Amino acid sequence: MPNLVLVSPAMNGMSGFQELESHHLVPGDMLVLKEGKTLLPCDAILISGQCIVNESMLTGESIPVTKTHLPQADNFKPWRMHCAEDYKKHVLFCGTEVIQTKADDTGVVKAVVLRTGFNTAKGDLVRSILYPKPMNFKLYRDALRFLMCLIAFAAIGMIYTVCVFALNGEEAGEVVKKSLDVITIAVPPALPAALTTGIIYTQRRLKKKGIFCISPQRINMCGQLNLICFDKTGTLTEDGLDLWGLLPCERNCFQDIHSFPADHSLPWGPVFRAMAVCHSLIVWEGKIQGDPLDVKMFEATNWVIDDSSGHQIEGQGSTHATVVRPGPKASSAPVEGVAILHQFPFSSALQRMSVIAQEIGGEQQVFTKGAPEMVAMLCRAETVPLNFESKLLLYTAQGFRVIGLACKSLQAGKQSTDLTREEVESDLTFLGLLIMENRLKRETKPVLEELSAARIRSVMVTGDNIQTAVTVAKNAGMISATNRVILVEANKIPGSFSASITWKPLEENKTEDYRGLAKAMGLEPRSPRVFTSAVPVQDDSPPTTERRIRLALASGQYHFAMSGKSYQIVAQHFRHLLPKLLLNGTVFARMSPGQKSSLVEEFQKLDYFVGMCGDGANDCGALKVAHAGISLSEQEASVASPFTSRTPSIACVPELIREGRAALVTSFCMFKYMALYSTIQYLGVLLLYWQLNAFGNYQFLFQDLAITTVIGVTMSFTGAYPKLVPYRPPSQLISPPLLLSVVLNILFSLSLQVFGFVVVQEQPWYSKTDIYSACLSVNNHMENSSSISSLGLHGMRDGAHGQTDNGYKSYENTTVWLLSTINCLIVALVFSKGRPFRQPIYTNYVFILVLIGQLGICLFLVFADIDDLYSKMDLVCTPTTWRISMVIMLAVTLAASFLVEEAVIENRPLWLLLKKTFRYHSKSHYKRLQRVLEQDSAWPPLNETFFSDSVAISVEGSMGGHSNPTFDSNEDAL
Repeated sequence: MPNLVLVSPAMNGMSGFQELESHHLVPGDMLVLKEGKTLLPCDAILISGQCIVNESMLTGESIPVTKTHLPQADNFKPWRMHCAEDYKKHVLFCGTEVIQTKADDTGVVKAVVLRTGFNTAKGDLVRSILYPKPMNFKLYRDALRFLMCLIAFAAIGMIYTVCVFALNGEEAGEVVKKSLDVITIAVPPALPAALTTGIIYTQRRLKKKGIFCISPQRINMCGQLNLICFDKTGTLTEDGLDLWGLLPCERNCFQDIHSFPADHSLPWGPVFRAMAVCHSLIVWEGKIQGDPLDVKMFEATNWVIDDSSGHQIEGQGSTHATVVRPGPKASSAPVEGVAILHQFPFSSALQRMSVIAQEIGGEQQVFTKGAPEMVAMLCRAETVPLNFESKLLLYTAQGFRVIGLACKSLQAGKQSTDLTREEVESDLTFLGLLIMENRLKRETKPVLEELSAARIRSVMVTGDNIQTAVTVAKNAGMISATNRVILVEANKIPGSFSASITWKPLEENKTEDYRGLAKAMGLEPRSPRVFTSAVPVQDDSPPTTERRIRLALASGQYHFAMSGKSYQIVAQHFRHLLPKLLLNGTVFARMSPGQKSSLVEEFQKLDYFVGMCGDGANDCGALKVAHAGISLSEQEASVASPFTSRTPSIACVPELIREGRAALVTSFCMFKYMALYSTIQYLGVLLLYWQLNAFGNYQFLFQDLAITTVIGVTMSFTGAYPKLVPYRPPSQLISPPLLLSVVLNILFSLSLQVFGFVVVQEQPWYSKTDIYSACLSVNNHMENSSSISSLGLHGMRDGAHGQTDNGYKSYENTTVWLLSTINCLIVALVFSKGRPFRQPIYTNYVFILVLIGQLGICLFLVFADIDDLYSKMDLVCTPTTWRISMVIMLAVTLAASFLVEEAVIENRPLWLLLKKTFRYHSKSHYKRLQRVLEQDSAWPPLNETFFSDSVAISVEGSMGGHSNPTFDSNEDAL
């Protein structure tokens, strides 16, 4: 901490300073920041001077941020309440880097420690990473339930084992061992590892595609995503802005537009001065750094920033003012330069920034830029053109980002530091509109079209102007050209605790849209009346026209758009309407970071699986709370997001969904296979227990290692299918198709083993006591020499029996083990699903080769007659006809399993028909709400206002001014 000096609050002057280690800091200590770069070890509030800070560690943007000192308040309100939403511009956050300090008249930059350790902003980020919000995914919850079922299944087997062995007089120790064996057989211990294997392979494939994951468990959740929230700037559109044009204003009228780049330079004047000084740019490491908008605006002037440490400004004394001067390529200017004396940084709450500047040797002036609507409100009415709103709509409707400019002169003799922001930003003169172009990324429209075709909703959540956001949404394909956009505006009523909410078409002033919709329906619409939010307009004409238009809108071809302010008011005063608005809400503009997080959580409450894709700037909160947060920034803030894309393009979103779906299906396949494998082994052991027999050690080892382990490792190699289909894989194990698949295959396996177990005992060569009778009878028949063969074979049998008989060998054991082993291969093949979520199984070459190799080994064991091999594997010789019979049984089982899996389990039309027949409806909250709204002919409202005190007013005569009980705030809207 070389550039931080601690001074006791009780001390004054430099004599009280002392240097301390950062871990000694406590809230209330006063810090002095000296010149040079400083990494802050705590949260502190600036009380004197000014700082330029790099907050990329917290925001993900390496744009320098200007921090100003806490203003002197004349009241006794707490500083946080006094600063309201702008308090952050006075706070230096832990983990950020102070890259430049500017002292004021006191000569030092001071700050007071607010928070330390995990209570800081950085500590909160680290804590959220260490202890993320738990995700209750149905797959994992159902997996535990299924394991409980297997344990219950094992308990039944234990009781059966105890009864069988105890009744046959076996020793107690042997009975206990056999009973415990059943648990390890019925409950597969390799199940968690097998499920994890698929996620690991998916994570590896994502890494090859430039998508990094720090929370692998969320990969499966990506397979369920059905709503994606996108930030706009830097995500859907290019990160940088291009200066498109300038619409200057003189004498209350807009002039000819000045396009960029142009052959002629911008003439000297108030607009030029505003572009040269109204910014918060700095020179850092030899480059101009700051907001991309400010950079583009300043570069258009061809001026340069003089980064000298101090400048003598007339009337201001020695100060650290930033001076801008004409550059080598600049056109001639009548001044040597302009000094920026004081800044009022950009505030998202105020939607503007201002500077006090002074021409060298000239007078002081105020320059303001910000949201055009806000800037116009601060200007004298006579300076704002009458066609201001129509011009603004003209450019925002084309997707341009529009900035308003204004200025005024200050009285001579006033110190810039003595002026409040309210005094500075009043009685301004409107200068014009700065028009910035923010182009869509090349990948944006194809990706959104792909998501739409897959029935995945796309929602825009941005901090930009609502009209610009709607235009970008239309250009990107989020909103079809034939769909209506309904603007939802909510406002608090001054002087009361109630609020109002209004629905109106976004293009309210364009009556052609209203007429066009009615004309398309063969109607003759009336002229829409002037909108008001308080007085109902009476009209005795029948409401047929607008009612039919509203019915057309109720078909779902509409989108809601609202601002962050309206969203906040709706959430507070019209809570019952929020789910309905979210169901068709597509554009959310002027949203703060906290509102973005809240919106994601509200979508989750409707049972949506929500993904959030942002550039990591002010999206960190939403990225953390979403089911799958995808950061397009590799800055430090990306550690808060489960997924980070190396390529700053939303093309990673469908790629992640494809891999998530493949991983989810792989998890189900592995779960089904592991359940069947354990059940097959469990049934075989219980059958043999009936004869006090069991599988041998090498038999267990072969099934567990050579078969199941290898299959578990290679089954997950299958990649994702390249096309997103318009439906998702199931999200839970307890679903009819999956349960039916498991149950039917268990029945097939049970039938196969029981049939083999019973039929082998009916064979003429079968002997319960003589395990070599089959080979003996066959050889006697073939050689027609019973006495010689009998002696020879009996000698061989006796020798072999004396050496290797360990009690496991029997015809039942050989038959059941061979059938169950190859049955494991059958279910592995049948459960290895390909399309529509994974690539065809034949593309998994390793898995296919493994199955072929395992099947070859198993068939070799079936038909081989090698004494040493059979002796090791506890197998006995059987006639060739019986071996062929076993192969036929296995072939029938394969055919039955494959036919049922393809014709029934994977038959999507059949299940849809069953759902329709039995009137099954989804239990998801948003699905239930959709069904309710489909029956509500009054939804969506059009040109209506409702108040939080349950009074509904229609402003279109067609509704007759009566309140609509459907929207009574005391009723449950659902």
